[in-house]
Amino acid sequence: MSERYDAIVIGAGHNGLVCASLLGKAGKKLLVLEANDQVGGAAVTREFAEGYSSSACAHLLYQLQPQVEKDLGLKIKLAADDIGTLSLGTGGEHVRINGDTVSGVSEDDATSYREFYKRMTRFSDLLRTYFNRTPARLAKDASKADMLNLAQLGFDVRRLGRTEMQEFLRLIGMNIRDELVERFDSSLLRGALSLDAVLGTHLGPRSPNTILTYLYRLAGQHGKLSQPAGGMSMVTDALAQSARGNGAVIRTGMAAKRIVIDAGRVRGVETQGGEIFESNMVVSNADPVSTMMCLVGTKNLETGFTRRVSHIRMRGNAAKLHLALDGLPTIDGVHKREFGERFVIAPDEVYVERAFNHAKYGETSEKPAIEISFPTFRDTSLAPAGKHVLSAIVQYAPWELRAGWSDETRDAFQQVVVDTMTDYMPDLAGRITASELLTPADIEKQFHINGGHWHHGELALDQFLFTRPIGGSQQYRMPIDGLWLCGAGAHPGGGVSGAPGRNAARAILKQEKSA
Repeated sequence: MSERYDAIVIGAGHNGLVCASLLGKAGKKLLVLEANDQVGGAAVTREFAEGYSSSACAHLLYQLQPQVEKDLGLKIKLAADDIGTLSLGTGGEHVRINGDTVSGVSEDDATSYREFYKRMTRFSDLLRTYFNRTPARLAKDASKADMLNLAQLGFDVRRLGRTEMQEFLRLIGMNIRDELVERFDSSLLRGALSLDAVLGTHLGPRSPNTILTYLYRLAGQHGKLSQPAGGMSMVTDALAQSARGNGAVIRTGMAAKRIVIDAGRVRGVETQGGEIFESNMVVSNADPVSTMMCLVGTKNLETGFTRRVSHIRMRGNAAKLHLALDGLPTIDGVHKREFGERFVIAPDEVYVERAFNHAKYGETSEKPAIEISFPTFRDTSLAPAGKHVLSAIVQYAPWELRAGWSDETRDAFQQVVVDTMTDYMPDLAGRITASELLTPADIEKQFHINGGHWHHGELALDQFLFTRPIGGSQQYRMPIDGLWLCGAGAHPGGGVSGAPGRNAARAILKQEKSA
């Protein structure tokens, strides 16, 4: 006889663990099924070479929602807090950014940046309020609560004041390039802010919605960067401990094969190994396409719904590079004490846009934009004594590479990335002892994310708030009785925030209470 649970969560990524912990806290008997042998999804720390470890995908923490930490009583030990950003120049003259302060620019730019940061963080605070709520349902049969929620959003926008409200409405759909060119003379400042707006997306600085993606980045801790001690696994391990403490059973190395459906209702989950676990509730932390098209299957769905799900844009465009180094490289104009900061290679917004141009045609960038950290500078546990790890997020590497991803194309792109960094770190190549490059195709395969897209779907106005993942299914509940989404493909989106998992759990408990 198969085991029976009150709810089954598919995927022990951070959102799945948040959801499981909150449902377990409410007294539910929970099972969490994770395909990989390690909990955490893409937010894990793992060894990529003997003695060298790095966070697999995201390597800096800046979006974890305070409500999640409070609800679960999380205590995340940090190796570094309030990390600054250095936008690297080839001549040793760099721009340094931390919070509302920037140096290495003119006085006018510094003043303009403080004003820009103040406005953007105010707008991001408005978004953050709604990131931690179930979005209103836009439909003819929308409930009174939905209408009140929508009215509250309008009221909150008006509370910004006439001038700021007009600015918010003007900016929200704009591209980041136009705003930056209008405000700042410093090319390195424009480049760094451009990269912040497009990291992890299939967008360039000239693409519409990149003001929105920039605000999304700020909607956690106003962009404040920290590094968990031991890497990102320390965050997800803490979440797993919380879930287990609230009664959840977590089984790793157990991939879901299908969600069992009978008469239009969820009945449980069958694993790849043939085991069946019974439950009238399944909460999927997998992306919407994988959940609905693969685990549920089109035969259980209406044609119109299937078509809308299949049109979700989720083409990954970011690669992750890990380098094992025999020592820190030399960067002209950077003091050794600054190697604990974040570095970006994005000389200006034109450079970032040109890097994106290649991805439009299924090619890797000849001069990619790169975010770099040296996690071992603050956390020596990640490498042998005296050695270091370089961790880099690289834009742009399209999931759908025209030439196809192979050992040859992967090695060629890695060489391009290393050559690009060598322009700023001339002795880097000679310090590399081992490496690992994860393309979007690798991310798709290793972390079971359709398209290798970290956000489980592009962040854009037509895939955001009331329309995420698609219109009519934006409140975590899917059109199969007992099936819910709790992952990054649901509102509000990706990043290590925990908001989708928390919101989904709250929506489930609210629905049960009102039933």
